[in-house]
Amino acid sequence: MLSMQEFFRMDRWPNSYCPGCGNGTVMNCLYRALRDVVDMDKLVMVGGIGCSARIDGYVFADAIHTTHGRAIAFATGIKLGNPELDVIVVGGDGDIGAIGGNHLINAARRNMDILVLCVNNWIYGMTGGQVSPATPHTGISTTTPEGNKEYSFEFVKLVAECGANYAARWSIAHPFQLIDAIKTAHQKKGFRYVEALSICPTGYGRNNKLAEPAQLFEYLKSKTYILKQNGTHGSGIAVNLDGKFALGEFANRDRESYLESLKKQEV
Repeated sequence: MLSMQEFFRMDRWPNSYCPGCGNGTVMNCLYRALRDVVDMDKLVMVGGIGCSARIDGYVFADAIHTTHGRAIAFATGIKLGNPELDVIVVGGDGDIGAIGGNHLINAARRNMDILVLCVNNWIYGMTGGQVSPATPHTGISTTTPEGNKEYSFEFVKLVAECGANYAARWSIAHPFQLIDAIKTAHQKKGFRYVEALSICPTGYGRNNKLAEPAQLFEYLKSKTYILKQNGTHGSGIAVNLDGKFALGEFANRDRESYLESLKKQEV
């Protein structure tokens, strides 16, 4: 079992995140999920732009910090260039689902052999608290001061419908389930997507009268519910219309992965 000192670059601690940020919990869950199974010599972390994308730089493994929204594209190239590598993408809702949204849905459609950990805090945190496709309906941001008029994307449902082998969503208020989801995703082939609903007291909370981290944490819990049964829960839509976020597994299957299909063509 890897110690935290072996998994993280301790010379970069303490981390740069704001007090109350959920990224610390996500990092802890990532470590606890991988510490018994990961080969650090084969692990490659890929991040784009944003607070959660910086997690790749704290992991004591090869990492690449890419341009905004292009983490999945870079990860795809890395995996195709060396299929033996264990490629994990970490990023936020803006980076993964907005600017990088086209890469997300096509990587899921191809069933590309990478794992994506999306930290969804409902906002563009690092760049100034702007609205993202994940911002809840009526949520206030710096670009929607009178409330968000749009409904939020359900990235996890979208990915499941596109054909990913694994798609799950939990929150930082459910750390043990989040750890188990990352473990399960890491063991599977094909495209695997784990979404961690998180909090951003600085970028989202203070604009929505939830500036205290504990207050925002309780709000997050109040906006979620756990599915009664895991499996495929595609609803045919990818928009959150009721303001509640379902937690659990949305897809867990063993469809032929992109690399498996590629190997067949080479024979």
